[in-house]
Amino acid sequence: MIFRLMVLAGLCWIGGFGIFLATRPPPLENTRTDAIVVLTGTSGRIARGLEMLEAHAAKRMLISGVAPQVRPRELAHEYKVSPQVFACCIDLGHEAVDTRSNAEETADWVREHGYHSVRLVTSDWHLARARLELVNALGTDATVIGDGVPGTPSYAVLVGEYNKLILRRVALLIGQAT
Repeated sequence: MIFRLMVLAGLCWIGGFGIFLATRPPPLENTRTDAIVVLTGTSGRIARGLEMLEAHAAKRMLISGVAPQVRPRELAHEYKVSPQVFACCIDLGHEAVDTRSNAEETADWVREHGYHSVRLVTSDWHLARARLELVNALGTDATVIGDGVPGTPSYAVLVGEYNKLILRRVALLIGQAT
C-alpha cells in the first residue's frame, strides 16, 4: 500500500513537472500595465523591463532585489539608458533578498503608488512562483501579469524551482502565508 502511494506521488510529481516545463510563459507583447516590476537574478530581466518601459508599456518600473551598493547612474551606464529615465521612471528596491521578499517589497511599492496592474518580469522558469508570491502579497489590490524572459537553466535549477513552487503552494493552502 505504501509503495503504491509512493509510486502515485512520483507519477503526480513527474506529470506536474512536465506541465511546469510545458507552460513556461513567453515574453508578453502588446499589453500595457500601470507598472513594471523586474526581479533581479539571471540575465535579460532588467533589459526586458527597460525595453518595455521605453515602449511605454507602463508608467514606472521597480527593479526589486538590487544590491544596496548599486546606484541608478551605474545601471543607467551599464544598460545605456539616460540617467533622466532612471530619475523620472525607475525605482530601485534594495530590501529584497529572495522571491518572497521581492513580493513584499513590490506590494508595498504598488500600494504606495496606487497602481492596479503590474507586469512582472522575471525568468520564464521562475515566473510561476514569483507570480504566486506577488499575488499572495497583493491580494486584490492589483492584477499581476507575467512576462517571462526565456532562459536555459540547468535541469537541477528547474527541478529545484518546481519543488519550491510545490512547497510554497502547499504552505499557502494550509495557511502558512508568511
